[in-house]
Amino acid sequence: MNRWGSKETLRILYILFLGQVVSLNLAFTALTASLLADIGVDAPLTQSFFTYLLLALVYGAILLYRRQKLQVPWYWYIPLGFIDVQGNYLVIKAFQYSSITSVTILDCWTIPWVIILTWIFIGTRYSLWQYLGAAACVIGLGLVLLSDAGVGGGGGEKPLLGDVLVIAGTLCYAMSNVGEEYCVKKKDRVEVVAMLGVFGLLVSICQISMIERKDLEAVQWSTDIILLFAGYALSTFIFYSIVPFVLKMSGATMFNLSLLTSDMWAVLIRIFIYHQKVDWLYYLAFGVVALGLVIYSVTEKDPVPATAIEDGNPNIHYQPLNEANEESSNETFTT
Repeated sequence: MNRWGSKETLRILYILFLGQVVSLNLAFTALTASLLADIGVDAPLTQSFFTYLLLALVYGAILLYRRQKLQVPWYWYIPLGFIDVQGNYLVIKAFQYSSITSVTILDCWTIPWVIILTWIFIGTRYSLWQYLGAAACVIGLGLVLLSDAGVGGGGGEKPLLGDVLVIAGTLCYAMSNVGEEYCVKKKDRVEVVAMLGVFGLLVSICQISMIERKDLEAVQWSTDIILLFAGYALSTFIFYSIVPFVLKMSGATMFNLSLLTSDMWAVLIRIFIYHQKVDWLYYLAFGVVALGLVIYSVTEKDPVPATAIEDGNPNIHYQPLNEANEESSNETFTT
């Protein structure tokens, strides 16, 4: 038991560490997107294009080197790539209208969407305390909306429009995360990331040619803009590379909850880089969201055994305790 407990502790610490690496990386991604918006660059699809290009080249090469057939039919990756591109487009577009703190905090709307989608499509079941923790996160995000509506003077030209774009983008992120979680827990991680890059790249090319060509032609390229594009592409590449490991080990919900600390980095960026004052509602919102995270993580059910995942039953540990006891008692009585 002590040996199992020590392994489990190390596993949890490893997940938390990866989550914080992704969280800090996400804050850097938000910074580069915000800086590009500040200097007048409005090309969200092009920003994502270079990310998908890197994913397709690196992980696609690994996939070709393996010479293995796809474990998931290629056409299933089309909606996954399309949805992921739309999520990136909407959230990056939001930086044109709202502040970096609003975008990063509202990005946590992914959590309730993920809970709903995993409950419907994957069959994940959550306890009452977990729902309460998620509800606290939503309340905290509502405080951000209240601030951006004018009560606290949120930053940005059209903060409410930016908020709506972020919330719509988080729905796309949630669908993408749940799809990735299902694939990486049953199939190959490299294949998922590679195909996400390939189809994300194809979708980006089609949409750039249709709706972003004029905006891209209007960009006055400079060294700073190129470096910001490169920084965004590199940070999102790292993000997509680490995400499958966290999803496989902890699931989409805990993964998105671990990203909540990116809000703290965003507040520091707004204070020390943009030299802007942060309204007290943001601090209250962050405190409420952090409380929700603590409630959820403390009451989270035991992790899925690896053997259960391999047997095709990733949610075996979500069986209600009373049902499990009834089954065991029936087996004993029969014996």
